[in-house]
Amino acid sequence: MIVLGLTGSIGMGKSTTAQLFEAEGVPVYDADAAVHALYAKGGAAAAIEAAFPGVTVDGAVDRTRLSAEVVGKPEALKRLEAIVHPLVGHSRQSFFEAAQASGADVVVLDIPLLFETGGERNVDAVVVVSAPEALQRERVLARPGMTAEKLDAILARQTPDAEKRARADFVIDTARGLEPARAEVRAVLAAVRAPGWTGRRAR
Repeated sequence: MIVLGLTGSIGMGKSTTAQLFEAEGVPVYDADAAVHALYAKGGAAAAIEAAFPGVTVDGAVDRTRLSAEVVGKPEALKRLEAIVHPLVGHSRQSFFEAAQASGADVVVLDIPLLFETGGERNVDAVVVVSAPEALQRERVLARPGMTAEKLDAILARQTPDAEKRARADFVIDTARGLEPARAEVRAVLAAVRAPGWTGRRAR
């Protein structure tokens, strides 16, 4: 089974591109959604509350309160990751098993911080979603509650787009609209399914 890592900076159209892969029948694992599920009631909230008292409300993790406890505090962040990462790994393994059982030949891992966490070593190819900076800023600043300062702070924590593109195996440009992006998704799938294609893990 071929594993594609899908990534891209904020506002580049990654979520839409993930949906385009799903539309082609490719199972997609959403890393952010997995964390959201863990933070919900009945997830890892009790363990997180035990490590960071006062961060849950009605049995679910309050992300704003949790951020206040861990942002800019490396030791606290390590403590949180020690709880969350093994659980995310377990849910990802369950995803792989279900995809394999369904006969999928390609799966996509949608991971926003793929390069930042070294995740590119664990996939067969990296697909980076990109768009010109002006369009990126326009998209993000149209979101409720977003400011230029907030956007700059988010971008400062992410690998620059130019570096992501340089390190990618495939780049999908979302600036030209949905149908050209769909064609690029299909081209990626055709390339990785071609006889003789070898991914990163086989090189």
